[in-house]
Amino acid sequence: MAQKSIYDWFAEYSESHQNPVNKSIHWICVPIIFFSMVCLLSTLSLGDNLTAATLAMFGATVFYVRLSPRLSMGLVVFYLACMWGAEMLKLLPIPVWQSAVILFVLAWIGQFYGHHIEGKKPSFLKDLQFLLIGPAWLMGFVYQRLGIRF
Repeated sequence: MAQKSIYDWFAEYSESHQNPVNKSIHWICVPIIFFSMVCLLSTLSLGDNLTAATLAMFGATVFYVRLSPRLSMGLVVFYLACMWGAEMLKLLPIPVWQSAVILFVLAWIGQFYGHHIEGKKPSFLKDLQFLLIGPAWLMGFVYQRLGIRF
């Protein structure tokens, strides 16, 4: 079986993301979910400056590079910004993991509300790999806006 191209993934993902309200919700909630996961995983130390976030992002980057090396660069930059954000959350009076869980839950409520408006189930219910496609799909729009091919 041939590997899906980034364009195949995006076309399939787009099928359940046509409604403008749902798309707008995704522009807010997908980055928050990504950020909250990075924050949560950054609290799990694997020793010697290695966290579960770094390990997870390494795996995600391998997935992204196979689909689009150029697009993967933007996603790595976003990951690094999320790691910086996780460090900034340490300045709050509540633990990072609590902030991450609150953001995660609120963003998923938003996502499911958006899909309720759309009238279609979230793509990840069909294939868990779509959890990685959502951030790439948004980054694809950023690249298009900047005139960068992916």
